[in-house]
Amino acid sequence: MKHPDYRFCPACGGTLEARRLKAAEPDRYFYPDQYNNEGNWRAHYDTTGPEIIEQTSGRLTHFVAGLGTSGTFVGTARRLRQFSPKIKLISFQPSGPFHGLEGLKHMESAIVPGIYDPSLADQDLRVVSERAYEMVRRLAREEGLLAGISSGAALAASLEVAKQLDRGIVVTVFPDGAEKYLTEKFWEADA
Repeated sequence: MKHPDYRFCPACGGTLEARRLKAAEPDRYFYPDQYNNEGNWRAHYDTTGPEIIEQTSGRLTHFVAGLGTSGTFVGTARRLRQFSPKIKLISFQPSGPFHGLEGLKHMESAIVPGIYDPSLADQDLRVVSERAYEMVRRLAREEGLLAGISSGAALAASLEVAKQLDRGIVVTVFPDGAEKYLTEKFWEADA
């Protein structure tokens, strides 16, 4: 499916237009292509995974991360799986194609990143936008932590995982801060 003006499609983020420009004039344009660049997931394999292992003294039982480019989940999951096959690896994504979770992809309706490996996930959760917004407001009010929308989604997914456990150490990544969302209306809502 081609968007009528895919160059400015919010869901595509200009990705298709960037690819077109690079293909048309390869000597003029550089396209790092975070969706297909092995360096994306590798950075998390080399840094995020070991940091989580160190910070938890290797005691984590569950890792939860959102799917955008999928680099954070793929790289960290590969390192954690290598460290201990017992760690449960849980990805999450928006509940549907029309969502308000900036930075996250609904894989069934998105251009799926070439680096994405769905076989890594022991479980794949869906997060509703309103629940993520609620978590952003809660983090601000109760913890004094100004997190962004995808971070709110990470908290929502992590809480769903934690509800199912008697014991465990659940780790997630908050991939964004609130600075670019400060003028959004969801700050005013009291849900």
